[in-house]
Amino acid sequence: MAQTFDGLLVLDKPGALTSRDALDRAQRWFPRGTRIGHTGTLDPLATGVLVLCVGSATRLTEYVQQMSKTYRTTIRLGARSDTDDADGTVTPVEGAVPPTRERLEECLREFLGEIEQVPPAFSAAKVTGQRAYDLARKGREVSLQPRKVHVQSIDVCEYDYPAVTLEVRCGKGTYIRSLARDLGERLGCGGLVQVLRRTRVGPFRPEDAVPLDADPETARSRLLPTAAAVAELPVLTLPARAVTQLRQGRAVPLAERPADAAEHAVLDADGGLVAIARYDQRARFLRPVKVLRDNP
Repeated sequence: MAQTFDGLLVLDKPGALTSRDALDRAQRWFPRGTRIGHTGTLDPLATGVLVLCVGSATRLTEYVQQMSKTYRTTIRLGARSDTDDADGTVTPVEGAVPPTRERLEECLREFLGEIEQVPPAFSAAKVTGQRAYDLARKGREVSLQPRKVHVQSIDVCEYDYPAVTLEVRCGKGTYIRSLARDLGERLGCGGLVQVLRRTRVGPFRPEDAVPLDADPETARSRLLPTAAAVAELPVLTLPARAVTQLRQGRAVPLAERPADAAEHAVLDADGGLVAIARYDQRARFLRPVKVLRDNP
């Protein structure tokens, strides 16, 4: 039987490369037919952490996508772009007045917490079943609806007009290009992303990354356990008999009730991820939501 591979792989995506290009390079490290998926697109201009799920871990991509992200970005004020970044057609704003640092920081506070954000026209967001960037490239008008996103923090690292460098910590679905565009509009001077780097996804950092020029043996040795995909879920460790029941898709009675009914990562005695399960408080059973492949 051919060897199978399961787990997470962290890449540090270089600029001028799409997320799909990076994934295709990683695919060469594994046997033909190995499933691999990335957990959050980075624009070609952007660099940084791109987490791949390999094998059975592809069933857990949404848990990595839900992890908070940290970005370091340099925004150019005093200009606009049709793509909201430096890769597009950039148009300087005539008569733009440089905002003071005090005004900049005051405006940034308006973007904290839960906000509504319209994705860029050149994005993977869908319009009537089609990718927005496909329509935009054909010259079609793109009208996207605002979406709720959550921004935990924005810190000003450097400011020397027209460049402002920010560190942004945010949740799933946040577009830094939209943040740059909207910040520029509120300041009345325009804004676009000049530089963008994702420095963290949940616990994953660039220091964890496998170089894209690594050989297959090295890359495979850097696979992280599948359980890393659910590192932010509460954990339950069950004995062998209960593990077998969960693997069979059966509910398991628990002697001690969990603190809440949220989803839990269920581990076996060796720390291997068995399943994602939810506690049914009324029936007092742990019910499997997703069962992982038994791959010693």
